[in-house]
Amino acid sequence: MKNDQLHRFMTRRQLLGNTSMGVGAAALASLLNPQLFAVPAKPQAPKGIGGFPNLKAKAKRVIYMVMSGAPSQMDLFDHKPALKKLHKTELPASIRQGQRLTTMTSGQGSFPVADTIFKFAQHGKSGAWVSEAMPYIAKIADELCFIKSMHTEAINHDQAITFFQTGAQQPGRPSFGAWLSYGLGSDNADLPAYVVLTSIGSGRPDCQPLYDRLWGTGFLPSEHQGVRFRSVGDPVIHLSNPQGVTKDVRRGMLDDLSKLNKIKHEAVGDPEIATRISQYELAFRMQASVPDLMDLSKEPKSTFDLYGEDAKKPGKFAFNALMARRLCERGVRFVQLYHRGWDQHAALPQQLRGQCKDTDQPTAALIMDLKKRGLLDDTLIVWGGEFGRTVYSQGAITADSYGRDHHPRCFTLFLAGGGIKSGISYGETDDFCYNVTKDPVHVHDLNATILHCLGIDHTKLVYRFQGRDFRLTDVHGHVVKPIIA
Repeated sequence: MKNDQLHRFMTRRQLLGNTSMGVGAAALASLLNPQLFAVPAKPQAPKGIGGFPNLKAKAKRVIYMVMSGAPSQMDLFDHKPALKKLHKTELPASIRQGQRLTTMTSGQGSFPVADTIFKFAQHGKSGAWVSEAMPYIAKIADELCFIKSMHTEAINHDQAITFFQTGAQQPGRPSFGAWLSYGLGSDNADLPAYVVLTSIGSGRPDCQPLYDRLWGTGFLPSEHQGVRFRSVGDPVIHLSNPQGVTKDVRRGMLDDLSKLNKIKHEAVGDPEIATRISQYELAFRMQASVPDLMDLSKEPKSTFDLYGEDAKKPGKFAFNALMARRLCERGVRFVQLYHRGWDQHAALPQQLRGQCKDTDQPTAALIMDLKKRGLLDDTLIVWGGEFGRTVYSQGAITADSYGRDHHPRCFTLFLAGGGIKSGISYGETDDFCYNVTKDPVHVHDLNATILHCLGIDHTKLVYRFQGRDFRLTDVHGHVVKPIIA
């Protein structure tokens, strides 16, 4: 054996790296095009692993609208007329059942019931109850499936939103979009399989922050990381070439860099090196695909009449909703819209109006736009927060204001398209909107159902890490079959 070959086995890390060469080479082959370092005229999009979808898929892609901060279910979708007579009365101990409270209200001496200030009405053939705060959503009620019996264990924002997105309250697990990228791959080689767009609500601009790990890969290969598009400058940081660097110069640099990375990969067998090569090539292709994606000049006036004038303003929820449609048209697998500002501990009526103004028209517009273009049937829409709000007021109640604390025991979200029944409401809560009384749906159940619509048996999408098989739904989750079309 030559000296340079012996040197490769001098450390434990290198020894382990070389023993994994078979796996590394397979990973490299699956990530790259057949001509490893040539740039094909039309590269093929990478596919998923493990034979997914392994069920009949009704949806090809997901648009997940995360209402960060937790919208109030009894002010928007879960109509409770009995609260009118109970307004300002004490929440009975028999309803609370000694359940856990946050530190923000656990010290309150009184828990007065706060009836909603918003009027409700039934809409569409389904007769769905929707608040006046959401007039555009009300018009498309027959397209929606309201789940009113959602529940979770987490009572604080960080753990709760992490739980929804990764299946665990502790950070470190792969996000939902990363699991889909891993399992299903991409339908477009020129754009990421998983794109994230964020916006700040006008109801409460100072709401809790969002962390990149919510769209992270955890222990999955890093190529499945969600790519966040920014609202200022390049949509993806450093996407444009530096001044004086031409496309040909960048191409030559990447070719040379790929050769160096290949040498390193052959020496140590680290799969992340293969990922790095793949991502450099994707970034190069995105230099052409992303500017076209972001160019709204060819959108007709009717588009902005539908979505609202904010659809012309990067960073607004309406702009992101329009981008979600354009990304879906281009075959992006998972698009996530995070909208901050739903954490109304005080001044809820005023703040909620702002949040609804941000999101109501664009959400309805997106659903109807997808339907008009024939994309709604295979695009699954998810809209909701990480938990609900309490029926009792946090702090004092006045004639025109009140606040609500976190409430994981029951809350509402809605789905549309992609294999989900339309024009139905599933699950029920008690007259106080405090406990689920019929057809409970846990976070793991929701995630199992979304995967089912995408043709994935949630018990089969697994990844072995540190000696254990992990999955998005952990060891839990049941498909909610009554809402499947």
